[in-house]
Amino acid sequence: MPKTQPPRPRKVENPRKPFERHVPGIRYGMLDDVVGYAIRRAQIAIYEEFDRELLPLKITPPRFSSLLLIENNPGLTQTQLAELIGVVRSGMVALIDFFEAEGWVRRDGKAGDRRAYHLRLTSKGAAHLAVAKSRVAALEDRWSSRLTPAEKRKLLALLDKVGPPGA
Repeated sequence: MPKTQPPRPRKVENPRKPFERHVPGIRYGMLDDVVGYAIRRAQIAIYEEFDRELLPLKITPPRFSSLLLIENNPGLTQTQLAELIGVVRSGMVALIDFFEAEGWVRRDGKAGDRRAYHLRLTSKGAAHLAVAKSRVAALEDRWSSRLTPAEKRKLLALLDKVGPPGA
């Protein structure tokens, strides 16, 4: 089985200075009205905090999402998981290889067709994910602390509407 590399931290020019969504004195023009730009600014700020809290656990946003989906859908195939998180199947094989090397996930299924394996969390994976979920819950509380519960539900509903029609 090929060895997987530990996650590389995302490149940040000055890791001590957090991303600023709006830099004082800079005019953003129409960018202030572009939904995708606003979402991306929020994503950068959120991912920086996520990385600080979860990279020590070897957890990135795609790894966290994948582990949660496996936990909640035992027996999910690699192909199904790839479709759910939006990665190509070959990328999913590498991700599951990493999970397997860490002892977090096991593959059950047909020998000879790695895409047909059914995925299950191991007890080690479940314990590791529990720690990650606790940290993400704390981050989520911080990220949404200025929203009321109703505003948070509304934001999530509105984000479901963003994107190309039919997406």
